[in-house]
Amino acid sequence: MTSPTYEFQGQIVALIKASSDLSALIGGRVYDRVPESVQFPYVSFGPSDEVSDYAECIDGFAVTMQLDVWSRAVGFPECRRITDAVRKALSVENIQLTDNALVTFNHVTTRIFRDPDGLTSHGAITFEAFVEQP
Repeated sequence: MTSPTYEFQGQIVALIKASSDLSALIGGRVYDRVPESVQFPYVSFGPSDEVSDYAECIDGFAVTMQLDVWSRAVGFPECRRITDAVRKALSVENIQLTDNALVTFNHVTTRIFRDPDGLTSHGAITFEAFVEQP
């Protein structure tokens, strides 16, 4: 039995790397742990949580995951293009879980802001899902 969040993370990496739009924008740079000398732009995993929702012998989980986009291009346009491409790549039709059953999957928010260093554009994309575990 696989943790819903673990299975989602694997799917997210696969879908981001399979997207031709994202390949053109980030060149396959998606990280759980960002390397020290990373090339911009890239996508990384932010915080996530998994909340149990047990009912009638069904192990359900509300899963929230954040993906972060990092860009050093001037202004916000590159960051906006990447966050939009991530949102499109992670549509519910593309998510195929094998160990858990996906009930719902939704994009919740996308926030774009300048990091405190004054150079880095940062996009935070939040997704929510409800998953049943056999």
